[in-house]
Amino acid sequence: MKTNKPVTHFVDKYLLAPTNPLSVTLIGAGGTGSKVLTELGRINYSLNQLGHPGLFVKVYDDDIITSANCGRQNFARSEIGLPKAAALINRINRFYGTNWKAFQQKIATTNQINFGNIIISCVDTSKARFDLASMLSKSKKSNHRDRPIYWLDFGNSRFTGQVILATVSKIEQPKSSKFKTVSNLPFITEEYKTLLIQADDLNEPSCSLEEALNKQDLFINSSLASLGGSLLWSLFREGMTSYRGFFINLKTFSTNPIPIS
Repeated sequence: MKTNKPVTHFVDKYLLAPTNPLSVTLIGAGGTGSKVLTELGRINYSLNQLGHPGLFVKVYDDDIITSANCGRQNFARSEIGLPKAAALINRINRFYGTNWKAFQQKIATTNQINFGNIIISCVDTSKARFDLASMLSKSKKSNHRDRPIYWLDFGNSRFTGQVILATVSKIEQPKSSKFKTVSNLPFITEEYKTLLIQADDLNEPSCSLEEALNKQDLFINSSLASLGGSLLWSLFREGMTSYRGFFINLKTFSTNPIPIS
């Protein structure tokens, strides 16, 4: 009997056995980004214990911590007035003994853009995603060690959200009699362009935690960060994936995976 092969993406070989720590750029250090950075710290520590060089993370965010950020985001009242990126990176570096870097600026304002191997975006607006997609498209032909390989995008509304993995360029796939391999995972800006254009952006600042919780539920960001971290972790541990993301709804406590096709 003839059966269809499972559709799978094999991870770029450099992620599995790099000669140096993989370079990761985290864009946005707010509700989701502050939680994602914690997951990156856990992933890095665990990879090191398994003999992998781990990660070197740079965080870009031009925002300052306010009282409305305490509680839903990973900030304390004693940190009010500090740059979000610096506060988070200093905490992670002290906790794990890393030497990760913080930049109090939007990545679009940098003169020389060196994204690194993995780009993780936790931004509030559709425009920011389209701008990032445009910049990444210009980096496709790069062959240096820190070349962009994967883009992992986090996005959410009040009770729902999604995480979507994309390849910056085509990833060479091994020949397989067991799997149907896929070398290219499309950008979120390509696959969901119409929805992004129509989406209401949630980039207005909140004056209080109560106002912030009316825009985004208390646990939506941490739920996305944990599941998104699990997706990233599986790339390192399994070396392959049949899923490139998921949709989550905290109202119905449901998660729907996005299979590779």
